[in-house]
Amino acid sequence: MTNLFGEFFGTMVLLTFGCGVVANVVLARSRGNGGGWIVITAGWAFAVMLGVFAALATGAPQTDLSPAVTLFKMYAGVYEVPHALATMGVQVLGGIAGGVITWLVYLPHWEITEDKGAKLAVFATAPIVRKFGPALLCEAIATCFLLIAFYTIGSKAAQGVAGIPSGLGVYLTAMVIWAVGLSLGGPTGYALNPARDLGPRIAHAILPIPGKGDSDWAYAWVPVVGPMLGATLAFMICRALQLV
Repeated sequence: MTNLFGEFFGTMVLLTFGCGVVANVVLARSRGNGGGWIVITAGWAFAVMLGVFAALATGAPQTDLSPAVTLFKMYAGVYEVPHALATMGVQVLGGIAGGVITWLVYLPHWEITEDKGAKLAVFATAPIVRKFGPALLCEAIATCFLLIAFYTIGSKAAQGVAGIPSGLGVYLTAMVIWAVGLSLGGPTGYALNPARDLGPRIAHAILPIPGKGDSDWAYAWVPVVGPMLGATLAFMICRALQLV
């Protein structure tokens, strides 16, 4: 139960800061309005770093914060299926909570923001070119490279050659998130994490946000299935390379 709470709490922190940076950039009359993609990708990198520290501090040593990462580790034997499913469930709940907190922080800005798409963008991703097949492929590839990067950085060979101190791993994780956002995030907004998209999307659907549009459930399966496919492919590659 301690592990489950840590995964919930860490994911909540991740989404509070992640959704928060998007809100700061896209909502009307926010001080960060118009800050652009560099601000958003940096904010998400910091969000992951803070989420990992929060999860560690509250009893989740694996610090997955993502059903895709949990699935990868289930394949690797870290989790049995029931534990993996429970972990994924609390991660989604943490995503909902993070979305709600972001809504509260920016409470007066929803009414003065006319763009319904901008309001949804605070909570959930969407493809710039609305073609679900390419978007699914993008999410799968981006998540695959994310996980490969995690496990290559953590490999014995990399640790031995680069001499990376163990405590530096959290900061390198944040840098990987930043790199993926800058390089591979353009087409879809790089969900990478089903809890990152589904949880806040549910929050958008249930919250009384003035003038909001629909929650785009037609697309919602892509940022869930894509990262899970990417995690599966990443595990196969990492196993073949003897990284796990």
